[in-house]
Order: sequence, then structure tokens, then C-alpha cells
Amino acid sequence: MTIHQISVFLENRAGQLAEITGILSEHQVDLRALNIAETSDYGVLRLIVSDAQKASSVLLEHGFILTMTPVTAVAVPDRPGGLSELLRVLSEAQIDIEYMYSVFGQKNGLAYMIFRVADVQKLSAALSTSGLTAVSGEELGVH
Repeated sequence: MTIHQISVFLENRAGQLAEITGILSEHQVDLRALNIAETSDYGVLRLIVSDAQKASSVLLEHGFILTMTPVTAVAVPDRPGGLSELLRVLSEAQIDIEYMYSVFGQKNGLAYMIFRVADVQKLSAALSTSGLTAVSGEELGVH
């Protein structure tokens, strides 16, 4: 069983991701998962959304270049070793994984994102200014 993944090709410039998520938000398309891969010249944003057809149409209307790709979602036991067991099964079946990424989880009605940034202090300041806070590892169940 497959689901539709949208891959959007992005220029490497500030604001591209905010533009795309803003467009999807305006059209009531909910993000379920995302992944960004990049090179020095461009990026590829991979999205799983609540309505892939609607999201694709809207993004195309706004001039974005994208493709739709079938992918498979697999349930992984939420315990130590759960992912390892799944990957071992795939390895034993000699299944090559091109890429993988996680789906947004929920706790107390909040979705969580992980960011890697060059200037962590600048990020912290921006979060503080906007009334947001970084989430501790404990809050995410990370020790």
C-alpha cells in the first residue's frame, strides 16, 4: 500500500519554506511529515500532507516545480529497538532504502519539529522574542 509524497524543488534562499507552508495553511492542507534535502544550488522538500492532490494543485498554481512519488508508510513499535527490528527485516530481505524520515508525532495536542541551525543563540533569541520556547529532550521523551 502506498501514499503520495510531494517533492517540491526549492531555490536556496531564505523564506522559501515559509512561503510553501503559508500557502498550504491558507488552503487548509495539514502537514503530516516533511524532509528537506539540499545541495549548494537547490533543495528538495518532501511532504506528506492531508490532501496531496489539493496541495499539488495549489503549489503548481503558485509556480512551484514538484513531483508526486508513491511511498510506503510502515508502523514501527514505539520502544527501544523498534526501528532497528524493522530495518533488520528490510536488510535481511535485501531491500535498499533510498531515504527515510519520520512523521510528526503529537503530545498534548502539539506537533514537534527538530531544527538544525548554524546559530543556536540567534534561534533561541528569536523564539524568546516571539513568546515560544525550545522544548526539552524530556518533553519529547528523549533522554
